Amino acid sequence: MIITIDGPAGSGKSTVAQTLAKRLGYRYIDTGAFYRAFTLKAMRVGVNMKDEALLKQLLQETKIELRNSEGGTRVFLDGKDVSEAIRTPEVTGNIHYIASRPALRERLVEQQRMASEGVSAVAEGRDTGTVVFPGAERKFYLDAGVEERARRRYLELLETTKGITYQDVLEELKKRDERDTSREASPLKMGDDFIYFDTTDLTSEEVVEALLKKI
Repeated sequence: MIITIDGPAGSGKSTVAQTLAKRLGYRYIDTGAFYRAFTLKAMRVGVNMKDEALLKQLLQETKIELRNSEGGTRVFLDGKDVSEAIRTPEVTGNIHYIASRPALRERLVEQQRMASEGVSAVAEGRDTGTVVFPGAERKFYLDAGVEERARRRYLELLETTKGITYQDVLEELKKRDERDTSREASPLKMGDDFIYFDTTDLTSEEVVEALLKKI
């Protein structure tokens, strides 16, 4: 069984998806981690983020894996754990160069689907129900007001990013929303077969319980 959870940044989908997967005994698949990992590699190699030909060549030489551990799912790039390295603001700021290119998305979607082979899974991202797993048995779309989403993300970043302000996070979130919903390649959107949840005034546990009832 495949369950997908889509939605904008800060809507709570990562926390909910991880908890849901643990409660069900399913594999957790963070599709965004694949884009983050490849973005990190391109940055480390020094490839021009606007050179699609070089990026495609680099992607052919790249292996991204999700591995389960006692502390949760870990992300491996070419055999090395990059779970923390892919969460920096610098990586976040460059993801759109990768996410906006159809040829790169197509290859990364293949790797995302491979991660679900032979198992039941909860997959979260921005196109999991529309593109990656269109035949999923349950598809959810989590949303929240942009101010609340910015507050959540700000509290997360406070632990790792010095000098970050709420206003910085809010403005970046608005830009990211615009990029995600307006890009030509697999834009963030809710399909007709999705179940919508506004998480603005809900705790993650309340959302998990509501989704379990639908499942």
